[in-house]
Amino acid sequence: MILRRTVFIVGLFLFSACSPKVNKLNPVGPKSQAPHTELPAKRFTVANISLLIPFKLNQFDLDRVNKAQLEKADMALDFYQGVMLGLDSASATGLNFNVNVFDTRDENGQLATLFKKESIQASNLIIGPVFPEGVKYFSNFSLVHNIPVVSPLAASKPGEFNNPKLISIVNNIDQHGEKIADYIASHFAERAAIVVLINPKKTADEQFAAPIRNRMKTKYPNFVLQEFSNTGEFERRMIKGKKYAVVVCSAEPSFVASSIDKLYKLRNLKSGGYEIDLFGHPNWIKQNYKIEQLQGLGTIISTSYKIDYKSEGVIDFIKKYRAKYHFEPSEYSFKGFDIGFYFARLLAKHGPNFLEYLTKDDYRGLHNRFSFAYHPKYGYFNQELMLLRYQNLSLNLID
Repeated sequence: MILRRTVFIVGLFLFSACSPKVNKLNPVGPKSQAPHTELPAKRFTVANISLLIPFKLNQFDLDRVNKAQLEKADMALDFYQGVMLGLDSASATGLNFNVNVFDTRDENGQLATLFKKESIQASNLIIGPVFPEGVKYFSNFSLVHNIPVVSPLAASKPGEFNNPKLISIVNNIDQHGEKIADYIASHFAERAAIVVLINPKKTADEQFAAPIRNRMKTKYPNFVLQEFSNTGEFERRMIKGKKYAVVVCSAEPSFVASSIDKLYKLRNLKSGGYEIDLFGHPNWIKQNYKIEQLQGLGTIISTSYKIDYKSEGVIDFIKKYRAKYHFEPSEYSFKGFDIGFYFARLLAKHGPNFLEYLTKDDYRGLHNRFSFAYHPKYGYFNQELMLLRYQNLSLNLID
């Protein structure tokens, strides 16, 4: 496996300065995503796409490459491979793509060098940079050259970048909080339920708590909203007969584990437990807690992605990914594919005016759904967000 990764990285050294034309392949992914038959009056002959990805090739000693080095490159490589497979699949619509791939090295100095390249300046679309600082640094270039830029993986608030040409894929923390608040308001009776925030008040905790608090107070003011720093304080204020929607706003593992344990015991008291439904921080999807407790509390979390490995589109993608790259796809491979396929298809269908259709052309992908809204100050942002519940010893989509 190390040898294969090393060979691939060697290829990237040679590839990163090239502009390959993507060939036409059989489409991969959901069958429902075949392009519409209508074509715009004006179309691209060849669309120019630039990928700005932090491979950090300058840090590799190819004579002594090791597993630790390769693991650092995994995210960038997997995302790149997914994007390219997405472009390959979209090319079946009849459009050719010139793809320029550049290593940002995750350095603003490198981005400043890339600004000067004519191939980037001639782009119809730029995917990347990947990390927030790079996206922010690239904003002025995007505006000066009137080029849309896709922020593919950063969960930052679009307002931080001040770029109306920015296209943000990943939901920000405010969207997660509002999604939870809306679900609670639609599934709990306001006169019988109490909404509780367990908020230790650290910066990350407050970032999740604030949009929930604000949403409940402004949109659902008839709900009783309480806030405590820990479950011990909450226990002392509990009332039998009330139904509690409890949101643990932290993603700090030790605090979360003890909070879940306490809430589970309160729900299952031998003398008659309390009615508690638990809602968690979106980062819980990558953390491990006692699943029997999470399931017993009916725990719900929000997420920007969920891959159904039983779906036909996912199975087809995995087969083609293995055949082409000889690796198993990671979450970044799926994300890369959906982004590459969606935007390439958009370019093929709508030509130079593709941005006008971004808020109208929704997409159900392999890892998430895309439905964009627009704000004149900070650009386009994906509104789609999923809710998952712990059931049958796994996380299942409920919304």
